[in-house]
Amino acid sequence: MITVGEDLWTAETRRGDDALAGLRHEWEDLYARCTTAAPFQAYAWLESWCRSYAEPGALRVTLVRHHGRLVAAAPFQLSRRTGAAVLTPLGGALADFTDVLAADDAVRPATRILARALLLDPGWDAVDLPESRPGPAGAALWQTWPGRKWRMPASLCFELTAMPMEDLVRSLPAKTRKTVRRRLNQLARTDVDVSEVTPERAAPAVAELLRLHELQWRGRGINEHHLSAQFAAHLTRSVTGMLSGGQAALYEYRIDGRLMCSSLMLIGRDLVGGYLYGTDPELRERVDVSTMLMNDTLPLAHRLGLPTMSMLRGDEPYKLRWEPRLALNERMVLARPGSARGLAYGLRVRSARAAVQAAKEHAPWLRTVRDRLRRGAGSASHGKPSGDSASPGEPGADSAGARKPGGDSAGAGSAG
Repeated sequence: MITVGEDLWTAETRRGDDALAGLRHEWEDLYARCTTAAPFQAYAWLESWCRSYAEPGALRVTLVRHHGRLVAAAPFQLSRRTGAAVLTPLGGALADFTDVLAADDAVRPATRILARALLLDPGWDAVDLPESRPGPAGAALWQTWPGRKWRMPASLCFELTAMPMEDLVRSLPAKTRKTVRRRLNQLARTDVDVSEVTPERAAPAVAELLRLHELQWRGRGINEHHLSAQFAAHLTRSVTGMLSGGQAALYEYRIDGRLMCSSLMLIGRDLVGGYLYGTDPELRERVDVSTMLMNDTLPLAHRLGLPTMSMLRGDEPYKLRWEPRLALNERMVLARPGSARGLAYGLRVRSARAAVQAAKEHAPWLRTVRDRLRRGAGSASHGKPSGDSASPGEPGADSAGARKPGGDSAGAGSAG
């Protein structure tokens, strides 16, 4: 515990498997006061992820309070990477955005105290935030950091300004506009019944979502992790809490009473992001699924008064149909002052990123070779290729994580 300015500011780092215990009320209060907080920073998501994925004894949660009220939080776990002890954000590769939390009205002083508190906690060499959105919390921590630090481009996201679907259609080029209108008319004739899942129905609804997701990609390649009991347990717990807190929406699509599609959207403080969906293959014979999902996801963000509908990570060309704008995540690595291992880790990350960028620019065919090798390896080990197409929330292999090891993504902005 550190104290600054006659008890006006205090900071502590909690360790151990129960580091998040008892923080729900404070955490959600802070989340509500950070206008750029992503759904992957919601307490329900983080607490559930820890129960499924955190390494025993590895949690490090640093908290800053002003006059007793939580104003900043850095939820990490300690990992060993290439000889260095690295603080990595909770949520891992399942999170499309990773950052610290800081209240809007205290960003700069709170992150300054946060940096001091992190440095007083021993046993780590570097902080690695692989997918930071451009925003005040990460930028402020970066600016105040006293040691060596690196910022690199990370995953590319596509975004749309939230608006009614008809406004988006009118903004599209003439040829695309004509195609989308035809698909919307087809959707209207099909008489699809759309319902929103309540928190009380979250558990069976998530089970159906995952069943449809597996059915959707059966025989065509799927991220095997999405079939695991571990992922199902995390998604069920987190979605139940996030539906209650208004941080998620789960839509079900039925025709003649038969469930044909489920779509999970995660809701941050300034965006709605399509995260995961599953559909019965028969539905694709009747409607364009991507247009159907966009027809609900984009207006949801508008109704909630949020400025952005995000397709989350992945730069797949099909997303360009909707004329989105580009948003680039950043990877930030902060070395502990005086740590040779932290310095070496940061330099390795920077060198690796430079090598990947050079390969993309000068040998783009390597990506095709890589994907073919991965598909072959998946067929040999599972009878099907690795990787799947799931949603705008499932990054391709170039995203910084293992949530989706190869393949493409398809969701609200997919080619259908």
